[in-house]
Amino acid sequence: MNLPKIAMGAWAWGNDGTFGDSYTSADLKNVYETAMENGFNLWDTAVAYGMGVSESVLGELTRETPRENLILSTKFTPQIEDGTPKAMENMIKGSMERLNTDYIDIYWVHNPMDVEKYTPMIIPLAKRGQIKEIGVSNHNLSEIKRVNEILNAEGLKISAVQNHFSLLNRSSETSGILEYCKENDITFYAYMVLEQGALTGKYDTAHLFPENSDRANAYNPILGEIEKLVAVMKETGEKYNASAAQIATAWAIAKGTLPIIGVTKTGHVTDAVKAADIVLTEDEIKTMENMADSIDVSTIRYWEKIME
Repeated sequence: MNLPKIAMGAWAWGNDGTFGDSYTSADLKNVYETAMENGFNLWDTAVAYGMGVSESVLGELTRETPRENLILSTKFTPQIEDGTPKAMENMIKGSMERLNTDYIDIYWVHNPMDVEKYTPMIIPLAKRGQIKEIGVSNHNLSEIKRVNEILNAEGLKISAVQNHFSLLNRSSETSGILEYCKENDITFYAYMVLEQGALTGKYDTAHLFPENSDRANAYNPILGEIEKLVAVMKETGEKYNASAAQIATAWAIAKGTLPIIGVTKTGHVTDAVKAADIVLTEDEIKTMENMADSIDVSTIRYWEKIME
């Protein structure tokens, strides 16, 4: 599969309160078209993003696009499965209907509730051609290895791992997951590279996240510390005429990952275009990581665990 350097994320399209905003396909039409015009044809969503809302919005936008021009990524979320032996089959059926497709390019087990239970469910989907690649999200290294053992026994393998990975959360690197992915030809997808906007420079102690959103609860109390890192990122960006958001994205690419960037405005897409061309030096990477380590804040969210 020929992947772009950056994936377009549709999490915020779910209108589920995480981001404090609401979007329709009409709002996002220009965003979608701008992304496709720039070669960003990999779209990441999930049933859990608004209980199908994100998938439906994406499906409306992709309706007129030839299927071969798209790479669609969506997820099976164990917490909302229907409790039947065909739980995964039923969930992917709904996803395909909403996305107007008869196959999914990358299908993920969203959270590692029970590796032994859910991994076998994905095998028939792969063998029937309903999914092209198998991914796992929010799994630690031992869980990733166990999933691969189960799949390997059936002639299959993990092709993708998707975890929270940013300058403020490098646990997938320190735990050995990135190295394992590199050694086993697995693409590592980094989500929340921008920490839902906290690393863009848009928000600080004078410009807080919108009230009554999950982002506000998670980041507003620690924006004073995050400002110190963003200042270093902005300084790095001066050399490249780049924003903090572009530097955060370029950093993720430099670490050998494929970042997923949430896109709700055309500017987010054009930022990604620029970020994809930035090549940071080792010194610049080290300087930013040292600052991130020194402020010592945790951005692990309620659905996640530290990768150890």
